[in-house]
Order: sequence, then structure tokens, then C-alpha cells
Amino acid sequence: MADRRKESSSRKLNGGRLKDFLKEISRNRYLYLLTLPGIIFFLIFNYLPMAGLYIAFVRYNPLKPFFGLASPFAGLSNFAFFFTSRNWLSITANTLRLNAMFIASGMITQIILAVSLNEMTMKWTKKTAQSLMFLPNFISWTVIAVLSTALFSTDAGVINKVIQAFGGEAINFYQTASVWPALLVILRLWKGAGFGTVIYLSTISGIDQEIYEAAIIDGASRWERIRRITVPMLKSTAAMLVIMNVGGIFLGDFGMIYALVGDNPMLRSTTDVIDTFVYRALRLNNDIGMSSSVGLFQSVLGFVTVVSANALVKRLDQDSALF
Repeated sequence: MADRRKESSSRKLNGGRLKDFLKEISRNRYLYLLTLPGIIFFLIFNYLPMAGLYIAFVRYNPLKPFFGLASPFAGLSNFAFFFTSRNWLSITANTLRLNAMFIASGMITQIILAVSLNEMTMKWTKKTAQSLMFLPNFISWTVIAVLSTALFSTDAGVINKVIQAFGGEAINFYQTASVWPALLVILRLWKGAGFGTVIYLSTISGIDQEIYEAAIIDGASRWERIRRITVPMLKSTAAMLVIMNVGGIFLGDFGMIYALVGDNPMLRSTTDVIDTFVYRALRLNNDIGMSSSVGLFQSVLGFVTVVSANALVKRLDQDSALF
């Protein structure tokens, strides 16, 4: 009897929640209708493609009927291709190291730029600085690769000409793997850090101005206001962005790295990431199942990393967690 009562009460509770949900949908139907294009977008481009994960476990043949559903089951043999390769540990380490450098340097630079823009008092100077900072974001990596060749070329590169003008010896950048992690970070910051300051700048603009006014009355200098008010107020935004970026920490920026480095074997020890390795292997072996298995491996690790990072942030500061 007690079990039946509990079951009937849970049914009533679920029925009441369903009614409340339907009432909420009916009451704000036009607002929910505005979200429909975004929901459809994510369903088509983010959730429906997940059905293709089966390719990672079969010997995929696109000529088979039903879009390859009749391909023979391969188990985990597609995964063995990556994990039995000689360099899979170094490639994974390169991916993690480069992405960690991108995330850390990007966050610090974006906060500094956002605070600097916020402290500018002359409107025309602020608008000019914003425009110059945002402009590189709209330049493709292919164009930047051409510019980097003009900068880092051994014979005609601008940097080597400057070094030689001061009596130094030219550096062969395209045969020196150790310098490329720093170069990739610098180029990525130049391209995207300015555009990434928008979120931090909007957070700063949302801070109550009465807090600054009270600090001024108490005699706080500009630097003290930045250190004790502005930067602490950015903590939650920074934590949220770090958690979101950590989700892609196992995904190499293929467009950037391949455009700048290409297939140069001299630089692979520090620049070869999972995505470039998979592209190179796919081009040579034409094995779609292998590339799908590596993509699944990256996605699962990215999910685990996001959940772990969010749990860590939640333990340190619950209000800064993403979920």
C-alpha cells in the first residue's frame, strides 16, 4: 500500500510538472518561438551528425547501401591505428601544450586589453583602438601565413634583416621547431585577442558605477580600483570562458597550424597536433573510419575535461561554475 501511494503521488507530481511546463510554453510561446531557429541549428549541425559515430566502429565503405550502414563491424581496430602509432603520445602532448598556452595567454591578454580600453577617456582614441584590435580577426589564416613568410623567411624575412642589421646571425625559422610554439601563440593573440575582449568589456560595462564612485570617495587610486573592483568582477566571466575553452583542449586548431606550418617535417616535433596527424593519415590512407575514431576520442576527452574543470571551479567558487 505504501509503495502504491508513493507511486501515485509521484505520478501526480510528474503530471503537475508537465502541466506547469505546458502552461509556461503557452504563456511565453512567442519568446520560445524566437529560440526555434537556434534549436533547429543545433539539432541539424550538432546532434544529428552524432549518428555518424558508428563509422568509428566499422570498416566504412561509402559505396555500401544505406549510406554505408552495411559496412562490416570492426570493433576497436580503428582506434588502434592512432594508439599504436609511434608518436601518438607526443602528438597528444603537443595538442594539450599548445591549447593550454592559447587559453592562458588569451585570457590574460584579453583581460588586460578590456581593462585598458575601459580606462580610456577619449572616445575617438578608444574607438580607433577597438577597430585596430578587431581588424585582424577578419583576416584568414591563409593571408596570415603569407605575412608570416614575409616576416620569418631566412633570406628575405623582415625579422632576419633586422637581426642581421644589428650584427646578428639569421635564424632559419622554418627549420627550428623550438621557436614555433611561441610564434603560434603570438600570431593567435594578434589575430583573436582583440575580438575576444568583447565579452570582458561588456562585463566591465555592466559593473555598477556606484561602486567606483564609493571607491573614489574613499580615496582609491585608479590602479586600486582596477585591482580591487574591476579584475575581481571579471572572475566569473573568466572562469566560464576557461571551462568552455577547455572543452576543445584536445582539438588542434587545424586551420591555423596547417596554414602556417603545412607538412614541414622539421617542425612536427613541436607543432604536430592530433588534427594535422589525422588529416595527413586520411590523405595517405583514405580511411574515414580511422579519422572518425580519433574524432570520437577527442570529443569524449573534451567532455570529460569540461565536466572536471567545472567541478573544480564549482568547488573553489560555486557562483563561477558553468553548471
